[in-house]
Amino acid sequence: MAANVRLLENRWDDGYAAGLDEPGKLLYRSNLLGADKRITNYGGGNTSAKVMETDPLTGGKVKVLWVKGSGGDVGTIKLDGFATLYQDKLESLKSIYKGVEDEDRMVGFLPHCTFNLNGRAASIDTPLHGFVPFTHVDHMHPDAIIAIAASKNSKELTQQIFGEEIGWLPWRRPGFQLGLDLEAFVKANPNAKGVVLESHGLFTWANDAKACYELTLEIINKAIVWFAEKTEGKTIFGGAVTQSLPVAERRAIAARLMPEIRGRIGREERKLGHFDDQDAVLEFVNSRDLRPLGALGTSCPDHFLRTKIRPLIVDFDPAKPDVDAIVASLDKALEDYRADYARYYNDCKHDNSPAMRDANPVIFLVPGVGLLSFARDKATARIASEFYVNAINVMRGASTVSEYQGLPEQEAFDIEYWLLEEA
Repeated sequence: MAANVRLLENRWDDGYAAGLDEPGKLLYRSNLLGADKRITNYGGGNTSAKVMETDPLTGGKVKVLWVKGSGGDVGTIKLDGFATLYQDKLESLKSIYKGVEDEDRMVGFLPHCTFNLNGRAASIDTPLHGFVPFTHVDHMHPDAIIAIAASKNSKELTQQIFGEEIGWLPWRRPGFQLGLDLEAFVKANPNAKGVVLESHGLFTWANDAKACYELTLEIINKAIVWFAEKTEGKTIFGGAVTQSLPVAERRAIAARLMPEIRGRIGREERKLGHFDDQDAVLEFVNSRDLRPLGALGTSCPDHFLRTKIRPLIVDFDPAKPDVDAIVASLDKALEDYRADYARYYNDCKHDNSPAMRDANPVIFLVPGVGLLSFARDKATARIASEFYVNAINVMRGASTVSEYQGLPEQEAFDIEYWLLEEA
């Protein structure tokens, strides 16, 4: 094993879990998984369990799908954050599904499957959990797995790392059809323990809550070790072309830029900012591949929904740190960014697409200094920064062992402006 590899730790407590019912074990597993951002980012991924419950209408036993509700976060979720659906009603929706053009209509049927008047809205990922014929299912967004999923030869890498243990499915927007694809994969590969979804993430499954949790850790750890061994001693991001400024100088420049940027992007909606200059960020912003990789955009839907598809890369030379020149260039840089975002919108929009949203960047990358992120409030700005660090980690892994690929613009647009995904 490569040196300094930090593996995910198994934190399952058998004594604590022994006192939990099945929904309680689902909650416990979810919180453990969500506590480590290497497993999944804030609000990303989902978990589920199929549980036998007493039907309040008949008094008989029925199978109920408990699945993370729309908009929740597995790390902080409580029991009331899970949607509950009659499994047989969810299965019955297959008979009225007409194909991929029917995705939005099918989401409208999910509330009709609700068990016990649960008001928590089911997410578009519900069929992905419901149609996998195992009791417990985890869907996570680990950087180490998305780095595989976002590589040009992701199918081959998946087989090289995991063999027949973990399968691979090509990119498809989340929804009913992807649920059917997963079901078909499991039936065709009964010994598989999970699947990598291209440009998306990881699914794993088991018939026991603890076994599912431990399997998820095992698969992610295997990817972490593989990347550590493959990247050890290799040049990352094409190598550094500039050096980081001292900490105090980085912070001073960020403090100067923050109000200048806020004043320009917050005219129609107030913005608050966040600054991050951790090592992973500095390695990227100082690198030769900063601009070509930044232009490709992010891959995982959760990333660009939080960060926009691309960052704004500030034209700055830390060897000649002229902050006044950065400030003077901001108007033109923002004008160009908004124009390109409008081009992206107009090239990709459909007749029924929502109106173009805020065209300002969320992420600003400054060589030698770090990352600035902006959103409506401080927490959202910080979370956007965390998501872009996830994207950096994915680009590092993919571009070192293969060729990184972002989602095509049309696919990215169809998710960014898909009201169901935004919800």
